[in-house]
Amino acid sequence: MAKDELSYEAAKSQLDEVVALLENKDIALDDMVKLWEQGEKLAAICEEKLAGAKSRLEALRPTMTPEEDQD
Repeated sequence: MAKDELSYEAAKSQLDEVVALLENKDIALDDMVKLWEQGEKLAAICEEKLAGAKSRLEALRPTMTPEEDQD
């Protein structure tokens, strides 16, 4: 499965693993940089999935007029 095909839950789980590895200060700098890059990609996937879910939920809400919104 390609990274862009990951579900939110799978990307978040992998991101949690990357963070845990980065917290281990006994790894080489080059390995830390690679993990950081992987983490950035996973975080972007999570953000994209959350934005998509938010858009879908907002589309389901009934539209409110500005007068209704002030109540």
